[in-house]
Parts: sequence; C-alpha cells; structure tokens
Amino acid sequence: MSYKIAFFDIDGTLVNEEKVIPQDTIDAIAEMKEKGIEPVIATGRAPYFLQSLLKEVGIESYVCLNGALAVYKGEVIYRNPIAPSTLATLVEQSKIHGHALCFEGESQYYTDHDGHEYMLESVGSLKVEFPKVNADFWKEEPIYQMFLHTLAEDEHLYTSFEDSVTFIRWHEKALDVLPIGGSKAKGIEALLNQLNLTKEDAIAFGDNLNDKEMLEYVGFGIAMGNSHPDVIPYANFVTTHVDEKGIRNGLIKAGILDK
Repeated sequence: MSYKIAFFDIDGTLVNEEKVIPQDTIDAIAEMKEKGIEPVIATGRAPYFLQSLLKEVGIESYVCLNGALAVYKGEVIYRNPIAPSTLATLVEQSKIHGHALCFEGESQYYTDHDGHEYMLESVGSLKVEFPKVNADFWKEEPIYQMFLHTLAEDEHLYTSFEDSVTFIRWHEKALDVLPIGGSKAKGIEALLNQLNLTKEDAIAFGDNLNDKEMLEYVGFGIAMGNSHPDVIPYANFVTTHVDEKGIRNGLIKAGILDK
C-alpha cells in the first residue's frame, strides 16, 4: 500500500515522558516528508499548546482537541463544539461535587477554580501554562473540550451525561470531556475528505486511550511500544518505545522509510 498522509499523536508518541521530541523522531519525519508523505498532528491538546512543537517537527496541519477542531495549513476545516445546554448542566453538576473544570476554546482556555489540587497536578503534567480563572468562559465562546478534574472512583457521578458527551481519562485526576461521539477519527475523517483522500491512504501513530478510534479508522494503525495495554488491540502493528526509534520503526514497517 502506498500511503499519502500520516497522523501523529503527541504525548507518548512524538514526545517522551520528559516532553522532549527525540532527535531521531524529528529526522524520521523529515525523511518521510522528502518522500512526499504529509505529516499531520492528531492530539487531545488545544492549538495554543501546539505551536512550538509544530515548528520543531516541521508540521503545518493538525487535528486537535481530540478531533473537535481540524486545521489544514492555517485554515480551519472542521469544528465540533460541545452543545451549550450540555455545558450548562455539566457545570452545575461539577459545582455540586466540588470538581474543577477547564474550558478549552479555539484560542484560549480557562478554569472555574483557582488552585484546585487535581487541576494543578494534571495540567502541570502537560508542562503547559496554567489556565486563568473565568468561570463563565463557556458562555462567551464555543467550547470544544473540557477537563473534568476528578478521580476514577467518582466517575459514576456523571453517568447521566453519557448520552451527551464522551469521557476519556488521560490522567489519574482528569478526564477529557468531548462532544458526544467525538474522537480523533472524526477530525481525521473531515481532513481526509477535504484533501480527497480515503482512510486507506492514511497511517496513524498513538499510545493512549484517546487514540483507539484513530488507530482503528486509518489504513494502518501503529501503537507505540509504550502504549496503554487497552490500545494494542486497535492497532495493526506495535512499534518500539518512543525513546527507542518508535516512529522510525513504525514508518519502516509501513513501507514509508527504508531500513
């Protein structure tokens, strides 16, 4: 199969636990581009947490916020915000239980709690700037994703929302909250349609629970050697660890790079 486009998760895929991109990964993507394969980021991160990385790896396009926003070479081609009515009820429920929220818009994000322990720990693990406080931000702009800062043992408090949003745990103390049915695969589908490509033209790399749909959707899904165990069944191939030439070895397996 001759692939035309490759989608890359960030955390645990392009960057390691220290949030550093291995030099061999940068080199492998550059070699892939020389062969005419277009690289695209596919991440749960918001666009304002991508810009320095995009420059470092030489990538122009991205599917972000777990598929709720897709941008091709600077042009937004897909938006899928959370319904305002859903936001209102979820905000009220989180207040009752004392759980902090972070609201992610297209160009900025805010939290409704100042200094909440769970928020500081989980957002801190991303090594990004902490949000400022604006509890009403969700009323002012479309919200594409939220962080709900709660433990797994308290997830049952939000089961009534399972018909209106999708929850994905990304940290011991945080869940992603997406539009119902939202996933990276949805954003990828929109971008492929824009480019008149099929899913069989695409490969993807990922390692975590929010990568399952993406890996299953594309023509060739590659799980990192450091992947969450539940991700493995969705991949066509398991490459090596992010720090052990995982991207290069996956591109070799896909027939894009030579050994």
